[in-house]
Amino acid sequence: MDPKLLDILVCPVTKTSLLFDKDKQELISTAANLAYPVRDGIPIMLENEARELAPEEEEAYRKQKGQHA
Repeated sequence: MDPKLLDILVCPVTKTSLLFDKDKQELISTAANLAYPVRDGIPIMLENEARELAPEEEEAYRKQKGQHA
């Protein structure tokens, strides 16, 4: 994912920044506890298309975000 695009995109629910999970091809909102899919390089920023993060995923992403903040 283009880093410039990641700088611009925010969670549509919370308006907070996102993390990109390259392996899962998802944009992660730790504030909303949601993962938005990226399909064919296109972020799908619809709440009804997002999946809820499992508790262990949420904790891991929060730690990752803290390291990159």
